[in-house]
Amino acid sequence: MLLIVGRVGKPHGIRGEVTVEVRTDEPEARFAPGAVLRTDSGAVAPAEPGAYRVPAELTVESARWHQGRLLVAFEGVLDRNVAEALRDTLVGVDSADVAPPEDPEEFHDHQLVGLAVVTPQGERLGEVARIDHAPASDLLVLRRPEGRTALIPFVKAIVPEVDLAGGRVVVDPPGGLLDL
Repeated sequence: MLLIVGRVGKPHGIRGEVTVEVRTDEPEARFAPGAVLRTDSGAVAPAEPGAYRVPAELTVESARWHQGRLLVAFEGVLDRNVAEALRDTLVGVDSADVAPPEDPEEFHDHQLVGLAVVTPQGERLGEVARIDHAPASDLLVLRRPEGRTALIPFVKAIVPEVDLAGGRVVVDPPGGLLDL
C-alpha cells in the first residue's frame, strides 16, 4: 500500500527544485538525499505527445527548508519545465518499508483503515474508512453499515482501545455523536 508522504507543488527557481506539501511526521527521513519515493504517476498524464512523463519513482537529490516550505530537488529534474510537469504529483513510500511506531499508543493511518469499530459491549458500529487529520485532533471516519459516515475524535476518552491483532477499534461514543 502506498503511504503518501507529500504532494509536489510549484517549481522554485529555474534549476528544477520544487516545493513539497509535507504529509509525514518524518520529513527529514522521507526526503533525505538518496531516498526513493514512489509516485502516483498514473494520475498525471503528459499534456501532449513528447511531453515529460512522471516516472514511477523519484530519487531525492537534495532537500532543504526555505521560509517554512520544504524544497526538494529530484535526480533528473534539471529545469523549471520538468519541475512544472511534476506539480500535484503525490509521492509516497510502501507501507511494508515503514517501521511500526515505538509508542504503543501511536498508529499509522494504514494500520487503522479497515478495522471493525465496536462498542465496549461488542456491538458493531461499522469500520474505519479513513483518518482525517484535523487541527484539534485526528478523526476516525466511520463507515456505518447503512452507508452513512460518522466522525469520531481519536482521543482516549472516546476510543479507549485499539486492538490491531484482533482487527478492531473499541469506541465509547457520547450520546448523539453517531447521529451527527
